[in-house]
Amino acid sequence: MKGIRIQQRASRQLDEIYQYTLAEWGQAHADRYIQGLFESFHQIANHGIVSRPIPAEFGVQGFFYRHEKHFVYWKTLESGDIGIVTILHQRMHQIERFRADFNPGTSN
Repeated sequence: MKGIRIQQRASRQLDEIYQYTLAEWGQAHADRYIQGLFESFHQIANHGIVSRPIPAEFGVQGFFYRHEKHFVYWKTLESGDIGIVTILHQRMHQIERFRADFNPGTSN
C-alpha cells in the first residue's frame, strides 16, 4: 500500500483548518472535518476518490479533488507514495498560492 506524506505547507494548512473550524463550530465539528480529510487522503491510493489532473497550463504535475469546502492537491512522489501538497479553501483557489505550494523554492 502506498504511504501518505503530508508536505509541510499542507500540514500547516490542516492546523489552520482545524483551528478555524474549532473556533467557528466547535470541537466535534472540527474533529469530524479533519478526520474526513485524512480519510480522503487514504482513499487516493485505493482510487476511492475521484481526482482530476491539474491542467497542463498551470505548469505543475499532480491531481486535485474537492473535499467539502476545500480543494486538496496531491502528487505521486518519487518513492511512489502520495504527497499531499496543499489544501486550499474554495475561496482561496488562487493560482499564485497554488504554484508556490507546488514549487517550494518560491515564496508564498
